[in-house]
Amino acid sequence: MIPLTLAEIASATGGRLDAVADPTARVTGAVVTDSREVVAGGLFVARQGEAQDGHDFASAAVSAGAVAVLASRPVGVPAIVVDDTEVAFGQVARAVMDRLPSLTVVGVTGSSGKTTTKDLLAQVLEPLGPLVAPPGSYNSEVGVPLTVTRVDGDTRTLVVEMGARGPGHIAYLCGIAPPRIGIVLNVGSAHLGEFGDRETIARTKAELVTSLPAADAGGVAVLNADDPVVRRMAEQTEAQVVMVGESVHSDIRAEDVVLDDGGRPSFRLVTADDSADVSLRLVGEHQVSNALAVAAAALALGVPLADVASRLSQALPRSRWRMEVTERPDGVTVVNDAYNANPESMRAALKTLVSMGRPAEARTWAVLGEMRELGESSVAEHDAIGRLAVRLNVSRLVAVGDGARAIHQGATLEGSWDGESAWVPDVDAALALLRSELQPGDIVLVKSSRDSGLRFLGERLVEDK
Repeated sequence: MIPLTLAEIASATGGRLDAVADPTARVTGAVVTDSREVVAGGLFVARQGEAQDGHDFASAAVSAGAVAVLASRPVGVPAIVVDDTEVAFGQVARAVMDRLPSLTVVGVTGSSGKTTTKDLLAQVLEPLGPLVAPPGSYNSEVGVPLTVTRVDGDTRTLVVEMGARGPGHIAYLCGIAPPRIGIVLNVGSAHLGEFGDRETIARTKAELVTSLPAADAGGVAVLNADDPVVRRMAEQTEAQVVMVGESVHSDIRAEDVVLDDGGRPSFRLVTADDSADVSLRLVGEHQVSNALAVAAAALALGVPLADVASRLSQALPRSRWRMEVTERPDGVTVVNDAYNANPESMRAALKTLVSMGRPAEARTWAVLGEMRELGESSVAEHDAIGRLAVRLNVSRLVAVGDGARAIHQGATLEGSWDGESAWVPDVDAALALLRSELQPGDIVLVKSSRDSGLRFLGERLVEDK
């Protein structure tokens, strides 16, 4: 954290110091929204949650070492009182950014793959100097300020994941942490129920490239050339545009993509001037697109191609529940990819499952939960996933929960027979079915949206022997 006095925070947020707050007191520790994470010298942001009100923990936070509380009302301990603590938190983060004009910010957005790409990019860029890119999905109006306030005077690069629930959200996040390099991975159907249509999703994702500085000021837009919607964003930015993908439109592309027996891709990374071999340790052919975006950003920051290829090949997964592969002692392999799900990522995961099972002729299990926030297209999209599982010849399909019932129905209508597809009401029922039928050598994919809870099913399967 860049040290700020309470007076400086009050000035940045338009807040007022509570009568007991010392304006010269300095925040030198982490800014947190969970009072249990308070450290000496930190700042506690009191938020009103669905179940709890952070203001109730203000006293405990100060007792634990917080210099003050960012609050929307007096709390009886040193505080900066503001109208909206979430908005004020973003203003605090921007005040931090303004004190680091030489800091390079890389923004990452897309309907899927943001967290994995952010984690890959961190590992490729770390040798350039101190870098901030926390594990997990810190991509919201709260997550981005949490990320930004982790920087200090030595930080050279900040990698920010940017998500959105509606138009204007990414532009708002870019106002907190203005990026010099922006990566747009894809435009899919995630959160379609909130956005209304794919065109609105595309306009929202494009807010990242429209926020970039011009090319002569160092702005770089990395765009997925294999996604026509993303490719057209080149017309909306004054930044230098770098296209990545496997298509002829790509400035940086992948050639000769192959998967090993574990579903891990290798490819030739090709630029206009040179090429290098990459063998990823991540699972899934869709990781190639993420790796190409990382390569483009790293090259733009001056990392030599050979180093980019080497670091991509050494990079490991850093965030939980994203194609997390565990082989149990009994020979069952569990692929836990149940942090997020939309039609595009679901299709990619199913194809990866099949590729993992093919070399050993192993039985493949797709245990699928609901893809949330799809709006009126929800039933049709779930039906299509069930049909795809049949066409890909997945050995067994288990749809979990009421929201996933259409997956089973689609599989049945597509020709699944003799118990190949099943529907169960909840995680416990799915676990019981799997425990009774899994055999050594089976490969089990567990995938759903986070709030469907299947990531915990994946963990319980891993714990089984």
